[in-house]
Amino acid sequence: MNIPNLITVLRVLLIPFFILLFYLPYSWSYVASSSVFAFAAATDWLDGYLARRLEQSTPFGAFLDPVADKLMVAVALVLLVQEHHNVWLTLPAAVIIGREIVISALREWMAELGARAQVAVSNMGKWKTAAQMLALIILLANPSDFSFWVLVGYALLLVAAGLTLWSMLQYLRAAWPHLKTTSTK
Repeated sequence: MNIPNLITVLRVLLIPFFILLFYLPYSWSYVASSSVFAFAAATDWLDGYLARRLEQSTPFGAFLDPVADKLMVAVALVLLVQEHHNVWLTLPAAVIIGREIVISALREWMAELGARAQVAVSNMGKWKTAAQMLALIILLANPSDFSFWVLVGYALLLVAAGLTLWSMLQYLRAAWPHLKTTSTK
């Protein structure tokens, strides 16, 4: 266990506090839950930076880091879908969560074939993550009433969902030669 891994574990441990703050019946709970989410998003960058800088990358960290990210994002999307209950948030949330399931399964399957590098994280994923995190921070910080900031959050989430679909197609295209081969049993 090293500093980057402890930071990643902290991100997972923040999830119950994030949920609790979201459901508190106070006007400040929006900003509080958004702040915890923003802090967790920042620790995602920090743990990766420290792991590289201090040369403390570990198999445990390589496993837990994407899991922590996906848990935080999925929890935030589920909370927001429940709160906003409209197609402008539900559709991109379904796309984002669905893509994560598809790509995680694809990466696992490709790893079994020894071809995991063909479905490695791309630069487009960084743009998607930036749009997604900013959208979630904005949406968590505001009540579900239509306002300028909520519309900005929806727009950014739609951009993130579009980039999510595009990157999923790129991953599937890279994996397609392995997917279309037939067994010779």
